[in-house]
Amino acid sequence: MTSDVYPLQVLLVTLAGWVNRQQQQVIEYLLEENRVLKEQGRGRRLRLTDDQGRRLAAKGRRLSRRRNGQAGPGS
Repeated sequence: MTSDVYPLQVLLVTLAGWVNRQQQQVIEYLLEENRVLKEQGRGRRLRLTDDQGRRLAAKGRRLSRRRNGQAGPGS
């Protein structure tokens, strides 16, 4: 019985780690997006500076590649 449970435990721990990384990347993106939005102020159309656009794009690219199943630098 013990030998049958061990591979399942390893699989579950691996899956949990992968899900945790995915969630952490989403959280990082949302935090950065919130920082940008707070910098912009309320009630106006968002006009991103070059730096703000780059910061969001860098975070978003990692998420996009992961969701599409593409490997990229640092993955």
